[in-house]
Amino acid sequence: MSTAAHAEGAEGRERVFAPLPPAHGRSFARTWWGRTWLKALEDTALDGAQLKLGRAFARRGAVGAVAVRPGRITALVLGTDRTPCRADVLLRRLTADEWDRLLDVVVAQSGHIAALLDRDMPPRLVEDAADAGLDLLPGIGDLEPECACGGWDHCAHTAALSYQTARLLDEDPLALLLMRGRGERELLETLQVRSAAQAAKQDGRPPGAATHEEDGPEGVDAAEAFALGMLLPPLPEPPVPVSGTAGAVALDGAADVPGLDVGALSFLAADAAATARRMLAAAVSPQASGRPGQESLTAQEDAVRLAAASPGPAVTARLAAFCGCSEAELGIAVRAWGFGGAEALAVLADRPASAAALRQARDELDLAWDGMETRPVLQGQGPRWTVPGGEAQLRYGPDGRWWPFRIRGRVWWPVGGPERDPAAALATALAGAEESPPGR
Repeated sequence: MSTAAHAEGAEGRERVFAPLPPAHGRSFARTWWGRTWLKALEDTALDGAQLKLGRAFARRGAVGAVAVRPGRITALVLGTDRTPCRADVLLRRLTADEWDRLLDVVVAQSGHIAALLDRDMPPRLVEDAADAGLDLLPGIGDLEPECACGGWDHCAHTAALSYQTARLLDEDPLALLLMRGRGERELLETLQVRSAAQAAKQDGRPPGAATHEEDGPEGVDAAEAFALGMLLPPLPEPPVPVSGTAGAVALDGAADVPGLDVGALSFLAADAAATARRMLAAAVSPQASGRPGQESLTAQEDAVRLAAASPGPAVTARLAAFCGCSEAELGIAVRAWGFGGAEALAVLADRPASAAALRQARDELDLAWDGMETRPVLQGQGPRWTVPGGEAQLRYGPDGRWWPFRIRGRVWWPVGGPERDPAAALATALAGAEESPPGR
């Protein structure tokens, strides 16, 4: 269920999501399907200034409760003068024949059902639907605006509603299927019937017919069994999460072994134990997907990760020497790591950007302050844009996000996490107090 509180209408054909808090310091979409929704909006809208104003409305929490129904989403949006205005965004409902084909696609892969119940939209499902001639996610021109303000294109109100909807879809992609015409309960009941019929057909027996004992146990796909609530023997209780990790114990006489750094070895053992504890906690959590993620790091990136754990002066000095940098430079890398991991290190290293990426960055900068009376002057050099004579800088990352930096002495330091909106990143860079990186 979405983290946003919601009420469900009759027969599950309407859901009302409570207003979300302001989105300060965060992107509007963190999932690939949420970003696809926003791309459809941004590719459709003709007025960039209205998009920017709508994004500002959504960021400050001006969008009220969002009602999701087949073919339509609705909300009241507080405009510049704080007057509420009804905004609607329309999305075409699938026909009965199209739903027939989509349901066949879903039941063909049991993992699709499990993913949807886990509030995930697997790319394979969207690809399989496309192969069947169905577009689950909206594209250019698919998000049709209707607003009480009379705007003929996406106005700031419908843009704000669309940005807020991306956050809702992040948490619950089933809301998208409701827009396409089917509520969650109706969808799952239909899938259960179709899945049972398909299994019976594959067995060569009528739906509902029992198997003969002499046939022997046939087994059940685990993902399908979980998704459809089929009766299986109970699973054993999951292991209890470990509350802490014990310190590494050095063997007697280890300190006398030539070339053996007992302190460094103890630190590595403790780091491995802590990593294992985190993986175990993730695996047994209710939100576990069964596929614990793990970053693939280079040796230098992993050295920075280790240094971020404050291993002590001796180990830090060894890590700096391994990276070929001073301890002060390693400290800057550790700070960047806290804001964004390996991607932040790539931005810190100031890797060159392609000509296409730089054109995209310039377009975003032009759009960010479009229509405003005052706009900052920024001097660009590669993927960096600096306030002339000031202490603030923006850097354009490989994935199209903006990173804020401030000058300290003669060195640029990262001072915040990435933003999709360059205006928000510049505000962080211009702030007097530096933000502390979150723990990773």
